[in-house]
Order: sequence, then structure tokens, then C-alpha cells
Amino acid sequence: MNKGIITVVSTVTGAVIGSVFVGKLAYKKVNLLEEKIERYITLFQMMDKWVEIKQEGKNLATYFQKRGYKKIAVYGMSRAGIALCNELENSGITVAYGIDKRADLLYADVDIFSIDNSLELVDAVVVTAVTYFEEIENKVSEKMDCPVISLEDILYEV
Repeated sequence: MNKGIITVVSTVTGAVIGSVFVGKLAYKKVNLLEEKIERYITLFQMMDKWVEIKQEGKNLATYFQKRGYKKIAVYGMSRAGIALCNELENSGITVAYGIDKRADLLYADVDIFSIDNSLELVDAVVVTAVTYFEEIENKVSEKMDCPVISLEDILYEV
């Protein structure tokens, strides 16, 4: 009789512990997916605004020209960062370099550095990873003395 009770208690205890463990893993996975979805929604909205600007015949170079920014760095060298570099090509605005935490894994027409590298002075740093803007702004501001601007803000000011 005692062996039966011990078996049932052990089985129930194992099931409860297993359920809690699986539940925690599922919760983490759902949170990661929600963060990823939020990033993609933000990216979509930003790129949609950019298309609207282009359809109106406007160019982002005017934002930099109005403020006297001639040489910038781009933080975040994925799709939006590359698109910004391409848009500013032959505009009179120089993209001196890109900054990305995955600098050693990326390729672009500009040099890409980690924020930990020694970075050349620029007139401004444009952050294309807008979901993490505040965190990136703090890192860049500790290292460089220039304006740090969100690409999203630029798109709504053009």
C-alpha cells in the first residue's frame, strides 16, 4: 500500500514539476516572439512612412542638409541601415561608417564597426534600430559628442 502511495505522489510531483518547467519555457518563447513581432511591426511602419516620403518626391538628405550635417554614422546595419546608406549615396551627405553589434558578421559598402571600437568623429549618428533607440542613444552618447537621432524621427520630420 505504501509503495502505491509513494508511486502516485512521485508521479504527481514529477508531473507538476515538469508542467512548471514547460510552462516557463513556453512563457519565455511567447515573450521572445512578441518582442520580435513588435520589432517587425515598428520596422514595417517606419519603412511604410519612408515609401510615402519617396512617393511625395522627398529625400532624407534634405533633413541632414537643413541641419548642416555633412558626415554621419549609421547605427544598425540591417535592412534600414543599408537603405539609408543607399538613399544618401551621391547626395552630398557622407556616411562615414556603420555601427553594429554584429560588425564582424556584416558586409556593406561602408566600413562597419562595433560601438567598442575607436570611432571617427561625425556630425551625427542615425539609429536605424529604432526599437532599441534609448539604449543605443545612451551607449553612443557615452562614447561620442554629437547628436544621436532616430531614423523614425527623421522620417516624421522630412
